[in-house]
Amino acid sequence: MDRIKEKMNQLRIEADEAGSKVEELQAKVKTLEQENLAKEQEITSLSRKNHVLETEVETLDADVKKHKEAADVGSQQGTQNETLQRRLQLLEEEAEEADKNLRETNDKLRQTDVKAGHYERKVQALELARDQWETKYEEMAKKYADVKKELDDFTQEIGNM
Repeated sequence: MDRIKEKMNQLRIEADEAGSKVEELQAKVKTLEQENLAKEQEITSLSRKNHVLETEVETLDADVKKHKEAADVGSQQGTQNETLQRRLQLLEEEAEEADKNLRETNDKLRQTDVKAGHYERKVQALELARDQWETKYEEMAKKYADVKKELDDFTQEIGNM
């Protein structure tokens, strides 16, 4: 009788532990889903920024081309040519800076993509673990019900004696 009580107490403890573990894992899954959402928003933001930078690069490239043509036409006027050369150099530096920013943004986007994939795999693993814990919990609940029924039957038999 004491062993049955001890076994029941042990099963209750295990069921409580399994329940708390399920709650913990659910909280962890929720946290990871929130992190994943934040990363997706960051990806969207970086994609927009990437698009803006690409447009700016195209504009700057067009400006560079236009100013090069203007420099060729204005080669007869030395001072104007020097001014245009300086402006062209500034535009090329801006274009290089914009190009550098674009590459950095693309790198960040790729890194974020990798992180998002990593978090998705992590979420899948946690969901699998949660499912396993839920299955184990259901099995333990069934075992608990079976043991309780046996105990009740046993108690009834003892009472009938």
